[in-house]
Amino acid sequence: MIQRIQSVFLLLLAVAMLSVVFLPIWSKTDPLSKQELVLTSTKIAYAHADPGMSVTTSTYAIVALALASAAVALFEIFQYRNRFLQLKLGFFNLLLIVATIGASYYYSGVAEQMLNVKIPGTFEAGFYLPTLALVLNLLASRFIRRDEQLVRSMDRLR
Repeated sequence: MIQRIQSVFLLLLAVAMLSVVFLPIWSKTDPLSKQELVLTSTKIAYAHADPGMSVTTSTYAIVALALASAAVALFEIFQYRNRFLQLKLGFFNLLLIVATIGASYYYSGVAEQMLNVKIPGTFEAGFYLPTLALVLNLLASRFIRRDEQLVRSMDRLR
């Protein structure tokens, strides 16, 4: 049911995790050679590669975790009759989001060593969106718990 506030939070969570798939996560530019290394959810690649520098590294773990998290959030929306299952799915989604953040950080370290320049790389919007999704997941779980407490208190009054 979309009219519940936790459903809105879960829908925004799914949109945030789907956006991770399409946005860059990390980038680094060499000021001397003007080479730019970009980490996306599917690969680490040079933006303007010379023929000898076209080595790419696949990072499909990030896209798999992000899509799984979005799918769990969308499935969780339609489990509104079973709030205990929603809470379990929320905890599982929390683990998926943390794993997405961890994988993004790991692959940014791998990319950091591919372009050996003393200037550090910059994290892009795709890195920060899972953090937003984490907050949205915690808010949704809080409101699901509040609904469960309301139902239990109504059962006591009967």
